[in-house]
Amino acid sequence: MISKNLIKYIRSLELKKNRQKEGVFVAEGPKVVGDLSEIYNPERLIATEEWYKANNKSARPQDVTVTDDELKKISFLQHPQQVMGIFKIPTHTLDISICERELCLALDRVQDPGNLGTIIRIADWFGISTIFCSNDTADAYNPKVVQATMGSIAHVNIIYTDLNEIIENKPANALVYGTALNGTDIYAQELTPTGIIIMGNEGNGISQQILSKADRSLFIPCYQKNKKADSLNVAMATALTCAEFRRQTKNSDSNKQQKAE
Repeated sequence: MISKNLIKYIRSLELKKNRQKEGVFVAEGPKVVGDLSEIYNPERLIATEEWYKANNKSARPQDVTVTDDELKKISFLQHPQQVMGIFKIPTHTLDISICERELCLALDRVQDPGNLGTIIRIADWFGISTIFCSNDTADAYNPKVVQATMGSIAHVNIIYTDLNEIIENKPANALVYGTALNGTDIYAQELTPTGIIIMGNEGNGISQQILSKADRSLFIPCYQKNKKADSLNVAMATALTCAEFRRQTKNSDSNKQQKAE
């Protein structure tokens, strides 16, 4: 049985200030909790008896066994999924030099939790291990963001920082790509396998201050002459941009291998 105090505590974690104060966040569902548990030991699990049995687990002293009705009282989901986990918010060391060795993402004021969660999932899919977020980007440990990542939040390092400092202090040979409606056709540019791709706010794009520091400006062209849409959703644009970077890198590697043979 779950106590009123625990219900109140879990519900309080919907707010960023409480998550920061406690240093923890909530994850829900077998997929998300399972992926996170492979890397981080949950502080506490709240799960149905069926979930414990299906996963061959026994509740630890700090864990709680609940009924489906009790889980509904604390869940942030419309349809609770048997298990909820409370995890410590991870601390990732800022290493600006990583953009010299890998492709990284940077998010400038992305506000929608669903977009942020989807972008984290996209980064995981395309093998991008680091996302730099401006300090006014949505909180990655918001329950809605965590759920939208579908477990990918366990595999991507998310670092909140000043993007101006990142750009100014990056290695000289690491290029910064900014996405903008007045940029150059992404499919007409030679892209590098490393560097930083900056994605901007849903309504206003990348701030002019940040965009002015980019080495190259990218634009995904519209193939309809009389277009009805003004722009792409930022998560969708991120997916298309990452796909083109990886496509060019794959083709480049294949050509190098053929020449070597």
